[in-house]
Amino acid sequence: MTITYSNTKLYGTFAACGLIWALGQTYYIHSFGFLWFIAVTDGLVNTILLSAACWLINNNLRYYQPGKGSYINILIWCAALATVCTLGCRWLLPLLTTGDAFIQFLINSVYMRGFIDFLAIGWMAMISIIYYSQIDQKENEKRKAEAEKLARDAELYNLRQQLQPHFLFNSLNSINALIGFKPDEARRMIHQLSDFLRGTLKKDDQLQVPLADELTHLNLYLDIEKVRFGHRLQTEISCDESSSAALLPSLLLQPIVENAIKFGLYDTTGDVVVSIRAEMEGNFLILMVQNPYDPQTSRPKQGTGFGLRGVQRRLYLLFARNDLIETHANDNIFTTIIKVPQL
Repeated sequence: MTITYSNTKLYGTFAACGLIWALGQTYYIHSFGFLWFIAVTDGLVNTILLSAACWLINNNLRYYQPGKGSYINILIWCAALATVCTLGCRWLLPLLTTGDAFIQFLINSVYMRGFIDFLAIGWMAMISIIYYSQIDQKENEKRKAEAEKLARDAELYNLRQQLQPHFLFNSLNSINALIGFKPDEARRMIHQLSDFLRGTLKKDDQLQVPLADELTHLNLYLDIEKVRFGHRLQTEISCDESSSAALLPSLLLQPIVENAIKFGLYDTTGDVVVSIRAEMEGNFLILMVQNPYDPQTSRPKQGTGFGLRGVQRRLYLLFARNDLIETHANDNIFTTIIKVPQL
């Protein structure tokens, strides 16, 4: 487990607590009438032994977190370390000090010392368990977030890889059809397709771009489609000044517009107008794409296809919301509405 706190801060806090403990015990022993030398010696010996015990249990709990049924082991550790500290004081202090009164005081206070040492070591164990548990929890959450991000990035990349060939194959089929009887149009479409793909490759799935830039790139796509469908495809794009600077995921509109063209032109023979409007509504950029459809040959409520499903999935991955896209079919007009949160 990686420890993220500063060692200097840890050791400083530990040393400060030890000093306070030593001063407190020294004053307590002196209050019984013993000399300062004896009181200081008692305080230092007890503090050194207790500090060693606390460091030992803290160091063990850094690498070993007890389970729900293992807390009895911690109590046993605390009791054993408290016993060692108490016996250490019992046998070391007579070697470092003199006076029958203090030796008798030491013997009489053995149980009290053991109990106090047990409480101090127990507090240290409890604090260590809580602290290192929080560190483990934060690291687990961090790893989980990183894993989810990797999975999200992989899925976004997969969506992009599905989208590009989908559009590319359609465009190549159209170029193939134009080569025989409209070679100039075919060459023009190749240049436009090259410009569009060059811009697409520079985009990042998670990059937020201004709506104005997105519309500029969308126009490259529409120019290609207009070569395919000629005068039959007409577009109307309108956005107010406040929405032109709003941010949205790059290449979000292209599959929506492709879906509109699919339902608007594939099953009809007349001219079709695809309308694209943008406006701000609170903290949301509202994008509306509309296209006419023939209810006799199209089924827009079911035919959302990869385009709308891909966009909905992408919006969920980026914003963790499933309510950012909706569709309506009224009066032979199919409407797609996208809400993009402005973070």
